[in-house]
Amino acid sequence: MSALVLAVAACGRGHAPPRATPAGVAALTTIDFAHVANYSAPALPASFDRTVTALDNSPASNVADDRVATLGRVLFYDLRLSTNNRASCASCHRQALGFTDSMRFSNGISSAATTDFHAMRLGNLRYWQPGSAFWDRRAASVEAQASIPIHSLSELGWGGAAGGLDTLAKKMAATPYYPDLFGWAFGSATITEPRIQHALAQFVRAMISSSSRWDTGYARVFSPAAPNRALDVDLPNFSGQENRGRHLFMTRVGNGGAGCSSCHVPPTFALAADARSNGLDAGETRLFKAPSLRSVGLTGPYMHDGRFATLADVVGFYDHGIQAGPALDNRLRQAGRPQRLNLSLADRAALVAFLMTLNDPALTKDARFSDPFRR
Repeated sequence: MSALVLAVAACGRGHAPPRATPAGVAALTTIDFAHVANYSAPALPASFDRTVTALDNSPASNVADDRVATLGRVLFYDLRLSTNNRASCASCHRQALGFTDSMRFSNGISSAATTDFHAMRLGNLRYWQPGSAFWDRRAASVEAQASIPIHSLSELGWGGAAGGLDTLAKKMAATPYYPDLFGWAFGSATITEPRIQHALAQFVRAMISSSSRWDTGYARVFSPAAPNRALDVDLPNFSGQENRGRHLFMTRVGNGGAGCSSCHVPPTFALAADARSNGLDAGETRLFKAPSLRSVGLTGPYMHDGRFATLADVVGFYDHGIQAGPALDNRLRQAGRPQRLNLSLADRAALVAFLMTLNDPALTKDARFSDPFRR
C-alpha cells in the first residue's frame, strides 16, 4: 500500500515531535522556528463569539497546531510543489489581493493553460458550514481540497503520467528541508498526502479576517443582547453613504433593504450554511458556494467564472439580473419569481461603498501568511 493512503494517527497536539529546528528550511526561509507564529489560538473580536465559532469547519481529526500550520505556510508558497517549479498555491491566491487572483482564470505550471474557475478568496474560509470547498462544492472538506490543485494538470501538474502524490512525495523527500520539517511538525519525516492536506488546511483556516473598517466600527456598538446584535446601528467611523449601504445590506427586502446579510452572514460575511445558487444563469441546477465577502473590494473579477469586472456590476446583477432555475435560493425570489430590487443608482453606489469597508489591511499584510522563502 502506498504511504500516501495510510492514515495519519498523530496530526494534532497529541504527537510529540522533536523540538530541534529543521535546519534545512531555516536557511531558506525567514521563519523563526524557535518562536513559532501563533496560528492555533487567534485573538478574536467580541463579535466572534460562540455563534461564530460554532460554524468552524475544522475536523476533530485535524487539531490546530502551530508547527503543522507553519509547515502549511511553507507548502503554500513553495514552487517546488509543482512539476516544473513554476507554480504554488500562492500563485493563484495572492495575499495582497485577499488571497485571490486579479486574472479571471489563473495560470499554473504553464501560461498556455488556465484554471476552470476564478480563484476564491480564502479569508474566513473556516466559518463555512458544512465545510465543503470550491465554488461547486466538489471537495468535501478543506483537507480534501488541498489535493485537487496538486493533481490538476493545469495547476501544479501532478495528474496522469506525472505520477500523482507518490511522485511529489519522492521529490519533497529529496529536498534538503522537507524531511526535517515534517519531522518537526509531525514527529516523523514521513511525507504523506494526509499530512500535506492537514498542514495546508490548518494554514488556510488560520486566515481569519476581523480587522476591516467595518470591524472597527462594529466593535464600538456591538452587543450580543442588542436587537439583531446591533447590526443595524449606524457605525461612528462610517460616512453617510457607507452607513446607507450598511443598512441596505443588513436589512431584509420586505423591510426596505436589499437582504444581503441573509446569505452573507456577519460578522464573518461567510455564506450561510443553507444557501443555494444565486441565479447567474437561467435554469441553473448546480449548487454553488461563495467565499466570504471580506476584502471583496481589493480586486475583481467576481463570481465563479469571473464574469463581472466590478462590484458595481455585481450589485447591478443582484438588483435586476437574477435568473430563475431549480437551484435558485428562495431568498432571491419574490412572489415565486427572481428578485428585482430596483434600487436607485445612489443606493447601488452605497452598497458598493459598504462592501469596500470589508477590506482587511491586516490580513493582506500579516507576516504569518506571507511568503516565507528567501528568494
